[in-house]
Amino acid sequence: MKLLPLNKPLRILLFTNALIRISAAMLAPVYALFVKRIGGDLIEASIGGGIYALIAGLTTIISGRFSDKVKENELILVLGYSIMGAGFLLYFWVNSVIFLFIVQAIIAFGEALYLPVFDALYTKHLNKNMAGSQWGLRESMNYFVIALGAIFGGIIATLFGFQTMFVLMSILCFASALYIYRLKRTVL
Repeated sequence: MKLLPLNKPLRILLFTNALIRISAAMLAPVYALFVKRIGGDLIEASIGGGIYALIAGLTTIISGRFSDKVKENELILVLGYSIMGAGFLLYFWVNSVIFLFIVQAIIAFGEALYLPVFDALYTKHLNKNMAGSQWGLRESMNYFVIALGAIFGGIIATLFGFQTMFVLMSILCFASALYIYRLKRTVL
């Protein structure tokens, strides 16, 4: 099977988003262990997940409307990626369940801020005759990088500790943000 031809904007979007997805996936398999380490339990881990989803759901609607009015949408990507990076870095200092909930809300806000813009930019650069295939590639990429992130997260947390993992997660987000920020505005 021949690989799908992707134009430069789609390659950039897929690459930078892959780094974000890997970052988020690194925490998933060890999240409950981290919550336990800071004095929480399974219920509080679940509440943290619920807070994340609630904030992301509410913010996505607002972000989508806002993005329709902004000329340089790639700057919203930069902001969302950066907020997520800052949130992942804040995990470094989480020492209570309340602080965890705040960090979950910050990361959810960052993700919800960038996702509608990402989808709009991705759609804008699709080859209309290959839209299904190119969206399929994006969705497939999400699963592959989530798999890698989950494995890497478990290995890194086991070998080097949670703090190292949080710093790495943050670096990947900031690297994506910086890459998008430094692009010529005409690329995306």
